[in-house]
Amino acid sequence: MNWIKPDWPLPAHIHAAVTLRSGGVSTGAYASLNPATHVNDDAGHVLANRQIIRDMLKLPAEPVWLQQVHGVNVIKADTSCGLVQADASYTDQAGVVCAVLTADCLPLLLCGDQGKVIATAHAGWRGLQAGVIQQTLQSMKCSHVQVWLGPAIGPEHFEVGADVRDAFLETLSGAHTAFRDTHGGKWLADIYQLARIILSAHGITDIYGGDRCTVADPLSFYSYRRDGAQTGRMASLIWRD
Repeated sequence: MNWIKPDWPLPAHIHAAVTLRSGGVSTGAYASLNPATHVNDDAGHVLANRQIIRDMLKLPAEPVWLQQVHGVNVIKADTSCGLVQADASYTDQAGVVCAVLTADCLPLLLCGDQGKVIATAHAGWRGLQAGVIQQTLQSMKCSHVQVWLGPAIGPEHFEVGADVRDAFLETLSGAHTAFRDTHGGKWLADIYQLARIILSAHGITDIYGGDRCTVADPLSFYSYRRDGAQTGRMASLIWRD
């Protein structure tokens, strides 16, 4: 199977998936199921891969793709027109597919109030620190939210400078628990732990996933940190009947 089915207790009318890098038509560094148009892959291959994803997941519509910029803008997916600059989207409508693309950054899938509202968010460290999770939750306006944390760079591979750690320590209580000193002026950051701290601070306890490292599994995942700029992306998608 060329995708991950998230393991979380969703209502029956909610569907979610994360694509793997296998099963597509892209070649070379992009092999093979790359759905990202912005990474200099062959445009025809990308369109073919998007159709493969749509067919294999039996999607009800083309995903609402975003122009992701490591920011905090959240859009309502069913009212978007064209490629919108945003890093999260949500919908309360059936047949609308929310999607984000990642290759080390953290993808979040969110399900609110038993599937009345669903959302996706793209959270690298800049987006996390700036508040993309908080903005997504605020847009959803739900009293109860379940969250699944998708494949991202793991805590053994995410080396950052003191400036990144300091940025979180200044704004997020408990952030120190997500950083481990390498004793070389660098820190190993746990992006999953940072997300959990933010979610917990907003009263969210139903948090799943967060156990797949993109860097450590080159057969399954693209990784910008491991492979450099010439690499593809995975798609994390959620939709409702």
